[in-house]
Amino acid sequence: MKIDYLIDNVNLVTFAQGDGPSDKQGIAQDDYGSCTQAVVAIADDKIVFAGQLPGSTEDWLTSQGYDVKQRLDAGGQWLTPGLVDCHTHLVFGGNRAQEFEWRLRGESYEDIARKGGGIVSSVSHTRELSEEALLKQSEPRLLRLLEEGVTTVEIKSGYGLDTETELKMLRVARELGRRHAVTVKTTFLGAHAVPPEFKQRSHGQQCYIDYVCQDMLPEVARQELADAVDVFCEGIGFTPQQCEQVFQTAAKLGLPIKGHVEQLSDLKGAVLAAQYHALSVDHIEYLAEADVEKLQGTVAVLLPAAFYCLNEKQRPPIAALRQHNIPMAVATDLNPGTAPLASLLTAMNQACILFGLTPAEALKGATLHGAKALGLKDVGGIQAGMAADLALWDIQHPAELAYGVNFYRPTQVWHQGRLRANAQEAI
Repeated sequence: MKIDYLIDNVNLVTFAQGDGPSDKQGIAQDDYGSCTQAVVAIADDKIVFAGQLPGSTEDWLTSQGYDVKQRLDAGGQWLTPGLVDCHTHLVFGGNRAQEFEWRLRGESYEDIARKGGGIVSSVSHTRELSEEALLKQSEPRLLRLLEEGVTTVEIKSGYGLDTETELKMLRVARELGRRHAVTVKTTFLGAHAVPPEFKQRSHGQQCYIDYVCQDMLPEVARQELADAVDVFCEGIGFTPQQCEQVFQTAAKLGLPIKGHVEQLSDLKGAVLAAQYHALSVDHIEYLAEADVEKLQGTVAVLLPAAFYCLNEKQRPPIAALRQHNIPMAVATDLNPGTAPLASLLTAMNQACILFGLTPAEALKGATLHGAKALGLKDVGGIQAGMAADLALWDIQHPAELAYGVNFYRPTQVWHQGRLRANAQEAI
């Protein structure tokens, strides 16, 4: 058997659960599933072995009949799964730096949205750009994520709010995935805000939701541009009843759903999304503790950058999520208004400091649980049979990745079994 890459003398964050303090492959029963002085073998785009060897690497290669194409002595560095940013809005036109100033002068997110700022402001900028110009503006934001070892990223639409621009955003997101060594999962977020042209109509909010369900979503599905469907269930977004209409349409079209829910108030959007088997419920600062147990089967996506930028005070119910074993993902929420952050490592640090996650929970949230929030079953861990999406770090302990702000970059990154040393090599 041909091995494309053999990584030797490496410490692993596997997120596997061993049978005891250290199982037969040397995986420790700790929060990271640590495995020290290990070997990882990659063939094609998969991990074929990850763990400790009973003897020398040479004896093992000979006994298995492996032919190694490329070998790397990691020198005791730490290998983690490639990072997964499971919630971004990185495709957009323009910026909202002026709104940042308004918020610092005391205006609320809701106030800014109601006077024509917020999401609708980004809509006008995004609509006016050509597809190529939108790609050119969005690409640098993706590259910042790649520099930190991100190998999977979700990109939402939602700054078009008409069929033409929503499709344009989704095509740009897919093109970014073709141009760079990263897996891009696209999410249709037509139900993000009511566009200006509908606000002038009688029952404009409902008319727009009907348009989303009757025109936009079927066309998105026909062109196979979305991997999931999202909604903004909020007082300044859409009602639970309107979001359910979108969920029902998505179900008929065979598309999984997600939800921006309980960010600013408790409308029970998370419970509704869970009833429709949502991949994830995102934000959830105002999620009632009594509702947490109803989220079995979905992932809670924590977005501390938005919490930070909006200077919010209500934290997600972390203790209740732990108690009910709800997986917690961590993502950047990279967007032009409420989370202008292109650093998943910083989001991990924020999740620890602002929300009280442990460094292990933050890293697992930005790998294994982030992948689960995107419906990916073979991404986010280091085990035989999983995708060879990996990042190598010159650190002494994996907790350092959540500890330091702008301290670390991976020394090597593999995406689907192919080596890239840095983001520029992904171009």
